[in-house]
Amino acid sequence: MQKPDKKPARPFFSSGPCAKRPGWSIEALKGSLTGRSHRAAPLKGQLEAVIEKHRALLGIPADYKIGIVPASDTGAVEMALWNLIGPNGVDALAWEAFSADWVKDLKDHLKPADLRVLKAPYGEMIDFSQVDTDRDVVFVWNGTTSGACVPDGAWIKPDRKGLTICDATSAVFAYDMPWDRLDVVTWSWQKVLGGEAAHGMLVLSPRAVERIMSYTPPWPMPKIFRLKEGEKFQDGIFKGETINTPSMIAVADCLDALAWVEQIGGRAETIRRSRENLAVLEQWVEGSSWAAFLVDNAPNRSCTSVCLKIVDPWFESLPETEKEPFIKMMAKALEKEDAAYDVAGYRAAPPGLRIWCGATVDSADIAALTPWLDWAYESAKADQIKKAA
Repeated sequence: MQKPDKKPARPFFSSGPCAKRPGWSIEALKGSLTGRSHRAAPLKGQLEAVIEKHRALLGIPADYKIGIVPASDTGAVEMALWNLIGPNGVDALAWEAFSADWVKDLKDHLKPADLRVLKAPYGEMIDFSQVDTDRDVVFVWNGTTSGACVPDGAWIKPDRKGLTICDATSAVFAYDMPWDRLDVVTWSWQKVLGGEAAHGMLVLSPRAVERIMSYTPPWPMPKIFRLKEGEKFQDGIFKGETINTPSMIAVADCLDALAWVEQIGGRAETIRRSRENLAVLEQWVEGSSWAAFLVDNAPNRSCTSVCLKIVDPWFESLPETEKEPFIKMMAKALEKEDAAYDVAGYRAAPPGLRIWCGATVDSADIAALTPWLDWAYESAKADQIKKAA
């Protein structure tokens, strides 16, 4: 197959860290307050600005706490689990790698007395009618490694007795989050914002704060997880007083990304951009002879981390040991041509491709990518057939 004539202007389709905003350059970091203590007033002011800009842009209620915490989204989720799990029964929901990680932490490490696990295979979704929100519920909103997302929050009772603990790292700024149904929400700057990694965001509802103050876990609490000291809630964490030293370069980059969101029209526009990107891929998949979405059910299909499977009978007939190397061959060919970077599926997912379609990606680049996907598949297939002959 002949190579396409046009390439994506920005071939950055990694699912994390994700593409920087359109027009980004290193000049965006010139406002970073480096070489000073993060406790100094101007630096704390920038940290507070990150918090309050998130509140305004995402519509987070005024009585919810928002903090910047260590270790990206993973650190934020772990902090929530270590502080909150124990006094109530837990429903843990899993349908991809990271939700499975939270299940493993619960089963093997925190070990709540009453744990129920509801699982679905990659590309599928659990039956939400089976979830009991009078128990604590741990789940991801958008499965970054499977492309499967929660369709809405209608399954969460407004008068629930349990806490809903939501890993929303690939969802925030791409979906309208039902904050009144969520008690703990976590994400990182490196996903839909296209920011730098290593910092997480932790949102707590008043009900979550009440749990922290009324419950002391039986295990020793690492310093970077402590949300209370003795009987005192660590409120400073939610006012820009970070537990450990933050990167002020990453903070400046986050402020730049948030300013871009403001300039383009807020979260309504970031949501629209993500959905437009998915729509371009949907149109291409509809006419493809070899590619399909890993998630068959459209309402459960992510508009950010979009996962593709190969449905060509020839590929399906390959030994399982040859499928992942074939995908890597495709991804390597695309990278060599500067047509697409980092599009192989997650290592624990079924062999396939993963295309980030979040708001920092332009739909014109998704459109330019699709002929290259066809080229990469047909070229790799021809090479494989020739090698086997």
